[in-house]
Amino acid sequence: MLAVVQVRLAQYNEGMRIEPYTTDSIIHVMKRGARGMDIVGGKTDKWYFIKSLFLLNDAYSDRNWHRETAGLPLFKRPDHWPERNSLTRILAWVLMPNHFHLLLQEKSEGGTAKFMQRLCGSMSLCFNLKYKNNGSIFQGAYKAKVVDDDSYLRHLLFYIQVKNVLELYPGGLVAALKNFDKAWEWALKYPFSSLPVYVFGSSSPILGDDQGLISQVHKEALSKQDAYEMLKLYVDKSDTWSDRIKELILE
Repeated sequence: MLAVVQVRLAQYNEGMRIEPYTTDSIIHVMKRGARGMDIVGGKTDKWYFIKSLFLLNDAYSDRNWHRETAGLPLFKRPDHWPERNSLTRILAWVLMPNHFHLLLQEKSEGGTAKFMQRLCGSMSLCFNLKYKNNGSIFQGAYKAKVVDDDSYLRHLLFYIQVKNVLELYPGGLVAALKNFDKAWEWALKYPFSSLPVYVFGSSSPILGDDQGLISQVHKEALSKQDAYEMLKLYVDKSDTWSDRIKELILE
């Protein structure tokens, strides 16, 4: 299912790729706010992030994209823009208050780096204009790891879409494990991750329709029972979460 590639750390300056990826590589990316600061304020900022995931993941670039799309529906592109050609495939994502995780597939040489440059640069610019700050809102280079094994991919899908969201549940992961039925329903109502898309089988402009690569993995890894069992292993610090897994999840 996955191209066999070496697991390797690739760090970036904001938008500058240092180590090339192989086309079709599956990449886990994480970007954290500087000094632990929040990278989003209210819901307006969070919906802006979702809009950016779609509109900035495009070979076509419009410097005035924010103005051009003002007043349009969330995923509507201006009619005069050329046909969309995504830079990278977004396979899973989550937005947290002070960081975000993406699971990407490199479509063409440099696509991931270009997308991250646009996304992080745009977020910094808009945040600074709104809150009267200066400089990047992010902490240095973003971290990324290539995934070369289905079992690690399953853990990442859980980690990105379930573990992170349930950290926001009142009382955190321990409370979520204790009251898992309620916590699971709560997680499915959290709009700032790809979890509901896969659980409900709904469509998403961000993820698109080309999900054959990992659709079966999602079905296996993200059932309610599997999510509970993996959460228990994580909270209990089971040996199942090996050192290599910990490296892949970029903690």
